[in-house]
Amino acid sequence: MNEELSHVFTGSEIDADFIQKLLEENGIGVLNRNTMQESLIAGWASGSPEDACQLYVEEFNAIKAAKIVADYLANR
Repeated sequence: MNEELSHVFTGSEIDADFIQKLLEENGIGVLNRNTMQESLIAGWASGSPEDACQLYVEEFNAIKAAKIVADYLANR
């Protein structure tokens, strides 16, 4: 089965790691794409630490994940 991914967060690696753990604790699988680390491995630096990570979830989990992310951001 091929599921589409939905973007639910862009931010720092620290926030992304914490949000990823929250999502996984709620049974939501997460793809964490660290664009800054990817560019460093490739030999150049792109982006900034404040928007280094992008989190994606399967489309059917997007609404639940967005609420978890919003709750985290509102209460941090």
